[in-house]
Amino acid sequence: MRVSLSDTARQYLVLFEDVTGATAVDCVLDEDHEQVLFVVAAGEMGQAIGPDGKRVKRLEARLGEDVELIEDAPTPEGFVANALAPAAVYNVTISENDDRVAYAEVDHEDHGIAIGEKGRNIEAAKRLAKRHFDVDDIQLT
Repeated sequence: MRVSLSDTARQYLVLFEDVTGATAVDCVLDEDHEQVLFVVAAGEMGQAIGPDGKRVKRLEARLGEDVELIEDAPTPEGFVANALAPAAVYNVTISENDDRVAYAEVDHEDHGIAIGEKGRNIEAAKRLAKRHFDVDDIQLT
């Protein structure tokens, strides 16, 4: 699925790659400007974070905003699991009835992590899953 980027998002992608040396395939600016979401190419998460988180911290300092990194995946199931990390996700199934819904089996202890403060994590996961795989909703089980 092709995603469309704003001029600001494109500028952030260039800065991301310059600061981290990793490839980002998408950038979404939070509507409240509380965080910037980057979808990092599969296998490049360690490069993006850097030793002791130095690269991502440098990026946050340059942007003046919190940065959230999500690793890309070739399947919607893998993408949803990555988007809910660091919550322990055991299984993701996609229902294709009227709506395309991802059901994520998350460790009971990690439901709060998957949801995040004020629902920030689950909303970001839903937004990105919709952009990349046309998933209408994510439900935690």
